[in-house]
Amino acid sequence: MTTTTPLVDPRVIALAHYAGRALLQHVLDRHGMTFEQSVTLRLAAIADGPVGREQLVDGVTEALKTDAGQVHGVLDELIAARLLAPAGEAEVRITDAGRELYATTSGETAPVTARIYDGIPAEDLAVTGRVLTLITGRAGTELAALTR
Repeated sequence: MTTTTPLVDPRVIALAHYAGRALLQHVLDRHGMTFEQSVTLRLAAIADGPVGREQLVDGVTEALKTDAGQVHGVLDELIAARLLAPAGEAEVRITDAGRELYATTSGETAPVTARIYDGIPAEDLAVTGRVLTLITGRAGTELAALTR
C-alpha cells in the first residue's frame, strides 16, 4: 500500500492550525490566558511603544476574524489583569508584567515550535508560506464580500 502526500485543502490547513493551537493553549492554560488574550498581548508587545486602542482592536479583529466588541472585552480583561495599561485617552501600553508574561509564554512555546519545524527544508517552508498567504488573502476577500 502506497501512501500519498495529501494536497493542501481546508481540512489539512485546519488540522495543522488546531494541532498548533492546542500546543499553544496548553502553555497559555498554565498562565491563565486565553488564545485571544495571547494574540492581543503579542500585538501590544511587538509595538514600538503605546499603541492606539482602535489600532490594536483592528489588528486582532483582522487576525482572528472576530467581532470588534469581543476584542474590546479582551483589552478590558488585559487591563484589569494589569498586563496592559491605558496610555492617554485612546492608547494602551504593555506593562512590565505583560511583557514578562509574553516573554515567558513565547519562551515556553519556542522549543516546541523548533522541534515541529526541524528538518523541513527551507524551500518547502517558503512554498507553504506563499500558498497559505495567498489562501488567507482570498479567504479574507470572500469573507468581506459575504459580510457587506
